[in-house]
Formats: sequence, structure tokens, C-alpha cells
Amino acid sequence: MTSVAFIFPGQGSQYVGMGAELCEHSRVAAAVFEEANDVLGYDISKLCFDGNIAELTKTEHTQPAILTASVAANRVYASELGLQPGFCAGHSLGEYSALVCSGAIAFADALKMVRRRGMLMQEAVPLDTGSMAAVTGVSEERIKEVCENVSTLESYAVISNYNTQEQLVISGYKDAVQRAGEALAKIGATVIPLRVSAPFHSPLMKQVAELYREELLQYQFHDLNIPVISNVTALPYPGKDSIIDYLIKQIESPVAWKPSMQYLLQRGVDTFIEVGPKDVLAKMVRTISSTASVYAFDSKEEMERFNQTRKINEGNKLKLMTRCLAIAVCTKNTNWNDEEYRKGVIEPYRGIQKLVEDLEKEHKAPTLSQMEQALDMLKLVFATKGTVQAEQKNRFEQIFNETGLEGLFPNFKLFA
Repeated sequence: MTSVAFIFPGQGSQYVGMGAELCEHSRVAAAVFEEANDVLGYDISKLCFDGNIAELTKTEHTQPAILTASVAANRVYASELGLQPGFCAGHSLGEYSALVCSGAIAFADALKMVRRRGMLMQEAVPLDTGSMAAVTGVSEERIKEVCENVSTLESYAVISNYNTQEQLVISGYKDAVQRAGEALAKIGATVIPLRVSAPFHSPLMKQVAELYREELLQYQFHDLNIPVISNVTALPYPGKDSIIDYLIKQIESPVAWKPSMQYLLQRGVDTFIEVGPKDVLAKMVRTISSTASVYAFDSKEEMERFNQTRKINEGNKLKLMTRCLAIAVCTKNTNWNDEEYRKGVIEPYRGIQKLVEDLEKEHKAPTLSQMEQALDMLKLVFATKGTVQAEQKNRFEQIFNETGLEGLFPNFKLFA
């Protein structure tokens, strides 16, 4: 389903109680938390369900906790709806969830990786030495300028996240981030400190990146079954051989979230589903695109809304095929060559008619390929019957207007 992207949250989305309700109603989710408990050697489920928020927010705990909650949500969603996205993307830590979803990293391995990642990040900068803050209301250029002005060789702040056109994040030494925040507030910015325990995606993480390579070299990586967008390049991973380098660069590089979402939009993605705790990324995508459909797994109301929309869309997919059949029948014929008519009208029509009958019997929605076959059938019927181009154009516009599915066929061409 190439028009859907799953997006996975990073640090800052944690909350006490995350995953609890999911595990109460799903054995699949509970099994994910049980596996995490075994791999980590402590009760991550207890920490997530009813732990202390201060303890949960420590980087060494937050990273495996959010990964576990996100993977549990993804497995429940996959088992209940059988929906496979066309792309995955994760925000910082969330990129590990995306790689697990794609099959590139085993869940147990990812848990060990992010636990070590969190420990290294915390050890690199003692508690209360570094911080991060979200900034809105001023331009990227002004934020860069302010960070440069307040920074010294011993204490600096930099842009660490390009989240949306309205929100960026600064990271660095706590006093420098505070100075930058105060200066930005004076020129009209809204500055919100983030609930993180280390200055991620800043030069303070350089030592972590170097040590982390040794950790990653211990694991085996696999081919990606679903394209995953890198935080560093805002492009899909080229393959499994790039995973180690990309994950190391990600630690000290800014998160290119807005460019990543823009890439997906340009590739025809029109539906984004946040899989994991809260709806931070869903809100970001709504800011980046006013036309995309955006949902958050953590919200029952949003998932019910998505399920209703999905049912309507699936009904419209079959409708697209039946409308192609109906128009093929009612279109006037000007070609009286029996052989051409048989090959160009009767045989292709009967093929799609049989396909529709089978789908209806099995109560299945047609695939993208099957819908394309129906459209191709109608184009062939028009060509064989000698239908004028203006009428052909009107008929296809009618089909797409009635079903609302034109976005599924970005490469559709009526005339060669």
C-alpha cells in the first residue's frame, strides 16, 4: 500500500501508562513486552505501565521503552488489519522502530542497541549538563544567528531538529540552550524545554557516535522489506550495508524530519499513521501538509476514524472496477470488425468481469494492480470502439470523481 507511511515517535513521547491498555486487550502486544523484559533483564512493562516518570525519562530507560511500545503497537496493527505501509520513518529513536518494522533489525537486537545507545548518550554528558528546547515563532535563520551569538567554545547550542516549517529544536549545553531560549523569547519566539536527559543530535554526541560503532558491529542486519527514510539524508536507506553508518551519523546530526516528510509527500504518500505513544509526529505532519490524512495509533478515536475511511476507500476500489465495466458496455461502438471487437472489447471485458465476481464472492478489496487492469481494459475498449478523445477524458474524470481514487494512480496516462 504505497500511499500509506507508518511513522514512529522518538524521545519526548513517553508517558506513564503507555502500552498498558494495548496489552490488556492484545496478547500480541503483551508478548512484545514480555520479550523486552527477558532481553533487557528488568521489568520494562512495569516501568511503562505504572513507573515513575522521572525514571522513565532517563535516556537509558526511555529508548527501549518507546521502542517496545511502538513495536507492540505495530504488531497489533499488522495482525488486526493486515496493512503494510509503502514507507516507514521514525523520528530519531523512532528510526529503530521503523527498521524493526521493515525487517532490517530483529526486535531483540534493536532493544540491546538502543539500551546501549541510551547509556552512551547519558554517560557522554552528565545529568543536568545538557538540554534541548523546541522553538516556534521565528525563522530558521534567526535561530541559527542566536545560537551562534550565545555560544562559546566551552558552551554552545545548535539546531538539532528540523521538525516543521514552524518548529525547530535546539540542543547543547544547558546554560547555552537557556541563554538562546531567553534571547529567542525576546524576539517573539515560543521556547519549550523538552523532557529529555541529554543534548541529542549535537556535537556533544560525537564521542558517543565513535563508541557506538563498536556496539553495532556485533549485530546482523537484513534487507529492508519496506523502504525506511533516514533522519540524516531524508531519503530511503540504500540497503542493509548502509545501516551502521546511517545510525552512527544520526546520533550527532540534526534530524531532517520536515525534508523526510516532504520526500514522502512527493512520492505520493497521502496517509500517515503514527505508530507508538502519543501523537507528536501526527501533529507535525499536519503542520507540514494540509492535504495529507494523518492518524495516531495511540488514539482510539483517530483509529476508528481511519478504519471508517479505509472501509469507504475499499468500497470505492471495487466501485472503480464496476464503473469501468459499466462504461465499457454503454460506450457507443463505431468499429464493425468482428475480430478486432472480440480481442479489444469482449475478451478484456470478460476478464475484468470475472475478476470482479471473484472479489465479490471472497469479500475482498481489489489490489492496485487489479484496478490498473480495469483502467487498461477501458482504455482498450475505447481504442477499439473508436471513442473520441474528449469522451474518453470525460469518462475517466467521471470515474475518478465518483471514487476519489485518482491519487492512487499518479502515473496514469490516458493517451500515450
